[in-house]
Amino acid sequence: MTNDNLPLTFQMALAHNPKSMYAFLKMENDKQDEIINQAKNTQTKREMQQLVDKISMQ
Repeated sequence: MTNDNLPLTFQMALAHNPKSMYAFLKMENDKQDEIINQAKNTQTKREMQQLVDKISMQ
């Protein structure tokens, strides 16, 4: 995984949620890819925030 694959809005949302960022970085690559695909399919800021918040609960 490289930062080139991460949508900017996802990167920004992670930056505002260190707990989720840490959890995301600890994930296996296939799980990260799954989350990245979900992030690419979000339509609103609220959906992105919900996705990022959910990461810290996994």
